[in-house]
Amino acid sequence: MNPLNNANLNSAVRALVVSVDFGEPDFDARCEEFEMLARGAGADIVDTIVARRARPDAAYFIGSGKVEEIALAAAAHNAELILVDHALSPAQQRNLERVLKLRVVDRVTLILDIFALRARSHEGKVQVELAQLQHLVTRLTRMWSHLERQRGGIGMRGPGESQLEMDRRMIGDKVRLLRERLAKLERQRQTQRRARSRGGVLSVSLVGYTNAGKSTLFNALTNSDAYAADQLFATLDTTTRKVWVEGAGSVTVSDTVGFIRDLPHTLVAAFRATLEETVHADLLLHVVDAASPQRDEQIAEVDKVLQEIGAAEVPRLLVFNKSDKLGLAPQVQRDAHGTITRVFVSAIERAGLDGLREAIADFSRNKADNDAPAFQTVQSE
Repeated sequence: MNPLNNANLNSAVRALVVSVDFGEPDFDARCEEFEMLARGAGADIVDTIVARRARPDAAYFIGSGKVEEIALAAAAHNAELILVDHALSPAQQRNLERVLKLRVVDRVTLILDIFALRARSHEGKVQVELAQLQHLVTRLTRMWSHLERQRGGIGMRGPGESQLEMDRRMIGDKVRLLRERLAKLERQRQTQRRARSRGGVLSVSLVGYTNAGKSTLFNALTNSDAYAADQLFATLDTTTRKVWVEGAGSVTVSDTVGFIRDLPHTLVAAFRATLEETVHADLLLHVVDAASPQRDEQIAEVDKVLQEIGAAEVPRLLVFNKSDKLGLAPQVQRDAHGTITRVFVSAIERAGLDGLREAIADFSRNKADNDAPAFQTVQSE
């Protein structure tokens, strides 16, 4: 279900965006990213309201005065939806909807919606549905609050409570079923990984912030045609290809889902089976958008998710993509010991791939000789 537009997924929904500035240094970049998310979900942004606060308001997240401003702006622009660039509690969402008389969608729900919109494989759809249900169960009280207020009376003795419990049981049953399906898919993945391990095949996974160009780089490295587009979360499903790298032999390369700031925990948990490819990889190629002014913050966000899924100790190499936008020539940088520290490439122009293959070969040789990585995790400077 698309919360932005249940009737017609192809028509844009008139949405008013609300961003709250808590004094973050990258606030403008966060706003721009959220608007990209909104447009990717099918929203036509009619206006943006910025609220500045020291801390969230308990009742509305934003102050009551700002709520009045939003109500007036929504009416003036004939908005159909309010999009809030932060995670709201069920009570805050309920309070805003009650006052504004409009559907309110927070950042978590919007990201879940985009994942639902972009999932293509059976596994991807199961993972997204599980994340949505886990998020929904925390908000059932809000959905049935209008019934809960109707106490007593003939035929009206506690219908809200009984319906709420009924919905919880139904969702609980569905969640168990989806987890069983994902467990089965994970067992299949483990079998495939064991087969690759027995064959001595080096496993390389591409990770990175969404829209850093991972899929484009994956296509360039493997001569594939995986879907790639200039949008957030263009691809969600893990794709794996086997390629030959001179000096490393046969290598499996996997393209994984991109990360983003404040990635919902329910999504990380649901996609854990897919992200296992990252945890069990021999080497991670951390693809960075070299042209992004927020590249250091994006690197930190990716590191945070890798820590959360248990992949923090997997050797990784920073691969700065889109170097052509900075006018930088493709290059391989080494430290004083000759160890590769970072690689600059342009996936769209397929430039610098030889240097990246050289880095993979170096890692493979060192791993074979010393059973130790050629390079460790490299942080931003």
